[in-house]
Amino acid sequence: MKQPHILCSEKDVSPCVLLPGDPERVLRIAPYLDDWEEIAFNREFRSGKGLYKGIPVTVLSTGIGGPSMVIALEELITCGAEYFIRIGSGGASQPDISIGDLVIATGAVREDGASGMYVEKEYPAVADFTLLSALVESCKELQFPFHLGITRSHDSFYIDDESERMAKAQKNNVLASDMETATLYTLASLRGVKAASILNNVVLYEGEVKEGIGDYVEESENAASEGEKREILAALEAFRRIDL
Repeated sequence: MKQPHILCSEKDVSPCVLLPGDPERVLRIAPYLDDWEEIAFNREFRSGKGLYKGIPVTVLSTGIGGPSMVIALEELITCGAEYFIRIGSGGASQPDISIGDLVIATGAVREDGASGMYVEKEYPAVADFTLLSALVESCKELQFPFHLGITRSHDSFYIDDESERMAKAQKNNVLASDMETATLYTLASLRGVKAASILNNVVLYEGEVKEGIGDYVEESENAASEGEKREILAALEAFRRIDL
């Protein structure tokens, strides 16, 4: 039976799944995979599948934020998926993180609302060690610039105290912010599947969020777009490294 939101069934979904946010990023992942086949496109959920060096990989966009992430994750797990890597974008919370640098999240501060619907806030949002290690080793081997540490997930760019929250994140050595990692990590732990998240930095610390995201979306050749290419390759190589 097809799942009601992602419109995928068990035959469409492999154990390894890449989770971009943007549906358009699904199409940009396609050239990295052999035997690419589009599956479905419903709302924010665009999907396809192919092979990376012989490994079956499903790709599904999750849209923006935790609520759509949990819908995607729950339905993918029902279809048999086991290993998830988010390949997203983030905004730096530290001044030494450049545009296009990669941030690998060991854990995430849970400022999202969706994970709180599942479990109390004291429950940690942490990556699977095996996938995390595979991402680190892939970035090292490929000589991609990366940062390893805690990130922060929130629910809106446009809040009155965003600058104060970012200053607190910087003080607490949080590396970057996104809107999905904490939700992914929390639910993956609860459901007994494995997840990791690698973010492409598209906004400098204390930079203008709208400007940074706008440049990333509109420009096909810049540091942010190169970061996206690197995170895709790092994630695919991480799947190749693990014992499936």
